[in-house]
Amino acid sequence: MPFAVYVLGLAVFAQGTSEFMLSGLLSGIAADLGVSLSAAGLLTSAFAVGMVVGAPLMALFSRAWPRRRALLLFLAVFVAVHVVGALTPGYGVLLATRFVGALANAGFWAVALSTAVAMVPDRLKGRAAAVVVGGVTIACVVGVPAGAVLGESWGWRSAFWAVAIVSLPAFVAVLRTVPGGRGGTDVEADPVSVREELRVLTGPRLRPVLLTMALVQGATFCAFSYLEPLLTRETGLGAGWVPVSLALFGAGAFAGVTVAGRFADGHPVAVVATGLAVLTVGWSALALTAGSPVLTLGLIPLLGLLAFGTGTALITRVLGLAPGAPTLAGAFSTTAFNLGATVGPWAGGLALDAGFGYRAPVGVSAALMVLALLVAATTAKSRRPRAGERRLSTVNRCARGRRGSPGERPGTRL
Repeated sequence: MPFAVYVLGLAVFAQGTSEFMLSGLLSGIAADLGVSLSAAGLLTSAFAVGMVVGAPLMALFSRAWPRRRALLLFLAVFVAVHVVGALTPGYGVLLATRFVGALANAGFWAVALSTAVAMVPDRLKGRAAAVVVGGVTIACVVGVPAGAVLGESWGWRSAFWAVAIVSLPAFVAVLRTVPGGRGGTDVEADPVSVREELRVLTGPRLRPVLLTMALVQGATFCAFSYLEPLLTRETGLGAGWVPVSLALFGAGAFAGVTVAGRFADGHPVAVVATGLAVLTVGWSALALTAGSPVLTLGLIPLLGLLAFGTGTALITRVLGLAPGAPTLAGAFSTTAFNLGATVGPWAGGLALDAGFGYRAPVGVSAALMVLALLVAATTAKSRRPRAGERRLSTVNRCARGRRGSPGERPGTRL
């Protein structure tokens, strides 16, 4: 595996920390800037919206550039907005930096995924994608808790400074290790038209895969976003168990990304199908057994493993099915991923506000997984050839075997 792929994972780690760390900093931000907690919560929403719209827009914006130049620009903007955010005395400026930072993050994600898989042979593409996605899981395990500790000890601004500082080595490493050509190669490839890339990505083969990815991530982040009230008010665990549970989920997610990276290339359909089925059972089981501390703590890392392992396999599937969209395949994967991360918590919040209890978001996660299974099953059924078509296909193959391939003279077949 090229060292540059791990460099991309390091950069994604810093950006993933920024994306999720606000969950432990909102009270400090609200008090310091004199705004309500709900207003501080909009900082998270602004980042999510920027991620959803930013991936395709930034990929289109930079599609004519060498990949290294695009990655460096996005990283530079990301560092700059965190410095501005750490220094600003006003809420409006901080809100703007979160949105711009998300645009840069989304652009980097989209280009990094395409670049990573372009630098490795086909048999390692899943593992390369797993390294990039693994940066997010490490952020959940290490970066987010560390940001919370910094915010508690030195104020929320210190967490913003830390993200900017951690991003600087990634900037230098990208500059020195990532090849300069398009798609992560040294040779400038002939660009594919935007129309052709969109045709590939909106075709019948990829639409259901992208929808399934959004549903899986919606289920993941719906339950993950409301894990704290589930544990403290339903399971009966103390507040000290919340960071432990988050770390367990993150550790499981990292293991899932690692495992999926090793098996998704050779058996992508099997990995996705198994993940979808077991995740549906897993979220349903958590909703039913959330009153038991032992069962809940046992399920959390398993669900992290399944959620991020399945998500990684789906990303690999998109990139494998879209070789004709070298610029936008990573962008569409990023958008589907973050669309789910935006809609899932919103749906879980609706269930909570409706008075269905603290297990309701997990129930919503199970329902979203049922939808994902239905999409996958319907797609598989629609592609299965009918009996008559199979017989005709067999006859055609036999006929071709008797005649030989086009342009082949009789007697030349070995």
